[in-house]
Amino acid sequence: MEMPPVFIIFYKRFRKNDSIAAKGTLSPLLPAKQANSALIMSPARGGVSGYPVLSAYSAAGRFPCYTVPMRIIRAGVLGYCMGVRRAVELAYREAAKSASPGGRVYTVGPLIHNPQVLEDLRRRGVEALDGAGLPGDLSGSAVIIRAHGITPELEAELVRRGAAIRDATCPKVKASQMKARALYRAGCRLFLAGERRHGEIIGIQGYAPDCVIVASRDEAEKEAAALAREFAAAAPQGNSAAPPKTALIAQTTFSPEEYRAIAGGIARHLPETEIINTICPATKDRQESLRSLCSAVDAVVIVGGRDSANTRRLLAIAESCGKPAWLVENAAAVPREAAAFPAVGLSAGASTPGEVIDSVEAALRRLASGA
Repeated sequence: MEMPPVFIIFYKRFRKNDSIAAKGTLSPLLPAKQANSALIMSPARGGVSGYPVLSAYSAAGRFPCYTVPMRIIRAGVLGYCMGVRRAVELAYREAAKSASPGGRVYTVGPLIHNPQVLEDLRRRGVEALDGAGLPGDLSGSAVIIRAHGITPELEAELVRRGAAIRDATCPKVKASQMKARALYRAGCRLFLAGERRHGEIIGIQGYAPDCVIVASRDEAEKEAAALAREFAAAAPQGNSAAPPKTALIAQTTFSPEEYRAIAGGIARHLPETEIINTICPATKDRQESLRSLCSAVDAVVIVGGRDSANTRRLLAIAESCGKPAWLVENAAAVPREAAAFPAVGLSAGASTPGEVIDSVEAALRRLASGA
């Protein structure tokens, strides 16, 4: 990420308490050799009073430097969603119980996409299992199903090996799983909009094994056309009966705009497809809150794990709004370039705890103060 262009203003300050932007102007402007003060500024937005100081600057030590404070504005909705908070609280309760002799606690894969939380749970004895390499005997162990959910086959295998299941599947995801199972059992061909390798998609696929996974309109249209041809080829000659039923559901964290586009692509070839809204309102709330925030700031910092699909989507939204944007996992990753902007927005993915958001905001304030 490059800094915006900068320039240096040299001016003469007559009284100690003169404001550098008392009336929104600096006058008169002077050559450096005639000045007694200097300011490094970035034309990120109009009006001298809105310009930030990029660094503690004093030309060869001769001039004092004055700063214009950076404004940090939080999105109205950010951080933990209900499903993630529920899973994390369950994991900490189980970790406390495991302090007793012989108690072990596992999660199926990483509980959430946040490295700080995962490391803290690991220190408390909570281990992540790889579904492909389960221990042979899980007797006496508590196994937490993460918010993304798992396939019914994997859950049955855990029980067979003696695990005590603690189901932290997000209620919204559980509803999608049950809907997918009902549609599959009714003979419906299901389209599933989402990321093919995402844990939630893998879990839902287990409830509808012949579902078609699509991630874009182009992919959806291609798959729908192929399925329409398959239906036509399977129909008896001269039979005008309606083709098998089709339906579309989405990963709960999917973009509503992308979902509508996918639905349109499928409808071109399978116009009777039932479009079911399974996108979690918390996802939409965070995305709409970020779009609103982008209209009031010059740059955006998104806080969250790089493995988090909904966090990456927030970054993409900020960039699509034309804002310089960064995704940071912790306070240490806050970019110094953010100091070049008068107003910086702060948003966070649904797997980001409040204390991490607070620490990133504190880091931005230290950066703004030149500390």
